[in-house]
Amino acid sequence: MMASLQWWQRGLVGLSLLVLVFLYVPIVILVMFSFNDSAVTSFPLSGFTLRWYQQFLANGQMLTALANSLIVATFATLVSVTVGVTAALALDRYSFPGKRLFSNAILLPLSLPGIVTGIAMLNFYKQIGIPQSLTAVVIGHATALLGVVVSQVMARLAKLNRRLLEASADLGATPFETFYRVVLPNIRASILGSALLCFTLSFDEIPVTYFLTGREVTLPIYIYSTLRRGITPEINAVGSVIVAVSFVLVVLSVTMLRNQPKSR
Repeated sequence: MMASLQWWQRGLVGLSLLVLVFLYVPIVILVMFSFNDSAVTSFPLSGFTLRWYQQFLANGQMLTALANSLIVATFATLVSVTVGVTAALALDRYSFPGKRLFSNAILLPLSLPGIVTGIAMLNFYKQIGIPQSLTAVVIGHATALLGVVVSQVMARLAKLNRRLLEASADLGATPFETFYRVVLPNIRASILGSALLCFTLSFDEIPVTYFLTGREVTLPIYIYSTLRRGITPEINAVGSVIVAVSFVLVVLSVTMLRNQPKSR
């Protein structure tokens, strides 16, 4: 197949491969060092060991930070999905003054740098009296990730056969029954896929979390603070775990968003 491509097309393919290698080789090296028997993160490798994972599991502060990250990601995902699905249904079904402005406002955080969003939320929370805490982080993450759910669910609703809704109403179904039996099965994959993506993005988020968290830090912030003393094998171990879990969640979300059932 490569032989049938023109020279500039082969060049683009080669450049794309180089970019992928540049992005993913550091991750492979991180995983390799997490199993290295030496505490020095340099080549050559001295042997295979699992003790860095054992030390990670015995590190109370790191486990607490991990628990905080899981709590924040879980609740931020729940809030994003609940509000996002409701907003997507409203935007899809109703026409009201300021609809376009409302839609753009929901999607705006996706295009803003995280540091800008974090500073803006910190200033706003100070004005309304919300202290820096994990609760503030949950609200911040949910606000920033709301556009992910809305965009995915609206894209699926745009493909929904409207005759199904009319047929359901003609058969005497209530609006709730129509949603539960017709709309929800058609957008379920989009909801689950966007939820998994929101969880991954929230778990790994640093800029917004840095400005909104208090004394209770999440795992990315904990790792960032410990990097001042250099990269330790424990960080390589927990980083490998995060990479593995994030990879699985991203693959699941992409699979769900692509393999959606077609409306009949």
